[in-house]
Amino acid sequence: MATRRTPPGASQSTRAILRLRELLLSGEFSAGTRMSELPLVERLGVSRTPLRLALSTLEHEGLLELLPGGGYAVRAFTHRDIEDAIELRGVLEGTAARFAAERKAKARQLTAMRACLEELDEAVHETGYDSFVRYMELNERFHGLLLKAAASPLLERALDAIVSLPFASPSAFVLAQAELPESREILLVAQSHPRSLLEAIERREGARAESVGREHARLARRNLEIVLRDRDVLERMPGASLIQFPERPRATAG
Repeated sequence: MATRRTPPGASQSTRAILRLRELLLSGEFSAGTRMSELPLVERLGVSRTPLRLALSTLEHEGLLELLPGGGYAVRAFTHRDIEDAIELRGVLEGTAARFAAERKAKARQLTAMRACLEELDEAVHETGYDSFVRYMELNERFHGLLLKAAASPLLERALDAIVSLPFASPSAFVLAQAELPESREILLVAQSHPRSLLEAIERREGARAESVGREHARLARRNLEIVLRDRDVLERMPGASLIQFPERPRATAG
């Protein structure tokens, strides 16, 4: 999952939201940790009002949960939670693709998507950490352009909430794709989807665009299974510390 950069001149509330989200996904707080206001005020360098807004926002996103007696705690996620988030992202991105096709995306939007796709085609065949960072940024840009082409602020807000969850963003598995051969193969297969998606949008084929958008997101579920088999990579992925896995059964003496 890409870390959202704090924009220059951002308000205290925006800074608090972005920084706190980053801390949660980087593993600074384990699942179940109660979020005490005073230490957070000092750590984030904001007053209580923007901090409380940040806590409320992240509770709405699903990274925190409201405690019965008041206050917030870090939410734990299950394997099924992650699968559901990925599936919902596919539904929403498929809908965005259909909207873009049916609502006749502007020529300048299609041009921008095509230019981004050309850069993605180059980046996907490069190697090294820097190339994967570049690929991640381009991938996020392409998905952002798709959302703008859909011309639906409501859909954009709904999708933004989903991709804030662990492993749900379009670039969640870039680290795995950089290190795991099996996941790398999926990346090369996945790169054909944006081209088909753009073609369907240009031809106003809404149903086809929606189908490709959903199928593209489903590849993330295959990546999830690959990553779950490699705990070294898993533990270094943003949000991994919030995931609870069932304990493996211990071997019994024969």
